[in-house]
Amino acid sequence: MITRRRFLQNLGLSAAVLPFLPAMPSLLAGEAGKPAQRIIFMFSPNGTVQPDFWPDKFGAEFELKRILQPLAPFRNRMMMLKGISNKVRGDGDGHMRGMSCLLTGIELFPGNIQGGSDKPAGWASGISIDQEIKNFLQKNPATATRFGSLEVGVAVPNRADPWTRWSYAGPNQPLSPTSDPYDLFEKLYGQMKDSESLGSVLDDVTDDLKTVSKKLNPEERALLDKHATFVREMEKELQMAAARKLRFPAPVLEQGVSTDNDGMPKVSGMQTDLLVNAFANDLARVATLDFTNSVGQARMRWLGIEEGHHGLSHEPDSNTAAQEKLVKINTWFAEQLASLAKKLESIPEPGGDGSMLDHTTIVWTNELGKGNSHSHDNIPFLFLGGGLNFKMGTASKFENIAHNRLWVTVAQAFGHNLETFGNKDLSSGGALALS
Repeated sequence: MITRRRFLQNLGLSAAVLPFLPAMPSLLAGEAGKPAQRIIFMFSPNGTVQPDFWPDKFGAEFELKRILQPLAPFRNRMMMLKGISNKVRGDGDGHMRGMSCLLTGIELFPGNIQGGSDKPAGWASGISIDQEIKNFLQKNPATATRFGSLEVGVAVPNRADPWTRWSYAGPNQPLSPTSDPYDLFEKLYGQMKDSESLGSVLDDVTDDLKTVSKKLNPEERALLDKHATFVREMEKELQMAAARKLRFPAPVLEQGVSTDNDGMPKVSGMQTDLLVNAFANDLARVATLDFTNSVGQARMRWLGIEEGHHGLSHEPDSNTAAQEKLVKINTWFAEQLASLAKKLESIPEPGGDGSMLDHTTIVWTNELGKGNSHSHDNIPFLFLGGGLNFKMGTASKFENIAHNRLWVTVAQAFGHNLETFGNKDLSSGGALALS
């Protein structure tokens, strides 16, 4: 019996190319007339300076403190949530649980990774909310995309541990962020180049099929016709994929940019360019964007700060010089968020329904509420953008509720009717009223 694989290999298509083919239809998934819903989870580490982050008044009249001033143009498209806490306990130190339980909402497995003074631990024991939403969208041909989700990093250390991972495909399955923009470019657009080469191969195959068909008996010709139909279907998919990718050509990256500490400002711009372009071309609708990692020790010399971020975050509140530097650092993260939002706002949504920002929600958060106390209470949660029908232009205050309920709320906004997420006991109370 001649299998499709053997048949195509005999015609010169390598086994390495074949796995790419079944995934190609997802490039074209979309729902006519209905704007996409997208979400980006953005991480910055080591807590915030709470007096310069949280507003004095809540509700629609909230005012932006110093750290959030770069987001002033988007004030009416923001939602701040105070009083939401990571209540997951168990093994691992505060930074480990802060990072690897942030999107998963569930305990770490026992393990041998030793943190500060707490028990050693392993990876998270459940899926993260970004991957839960991705899987939900990928099950529907109308919302499936080529990649489903993108895990993007800026200066994330080249090591694997619970301090550097917050996205999980499932229990014990941490996902590594791509922190090199040149690697991310190749991931996004390298296979599209392969599809162009494959298209030229299929042209040759079609001509060969016509020649071979004349020499076959009826039974053999019927088998050949099945393969010819498969080739024609692939041709259609390639044509549609080419049309889609041409909507927004791949960005041109500056070459030779360092991906180490001092390259962070440029890498941040490159990574957000690639992320926005991927969303614009509907290669993914879910993403995580990690700035360094839990216990991140970035030295932001471009801000005139020589000390490491984590070290500064452990200074007491009475050290006013350190607090001022922390305000500068967190303001810089707010500037990166503002830049990402501006890029999304600059691109019209297909069909003329506003901009991409109108249908993309960015969630900026942190593994700690306050660095020098390792507190998991009052974790900064700031939503910016639209598309999930949340009430924007407001700041809300809750009474120390588990962040599991927030992720249930986000999932339900996508139409994914979860009742609990992560640790079920911490999901008690269900979704929050954010609409």
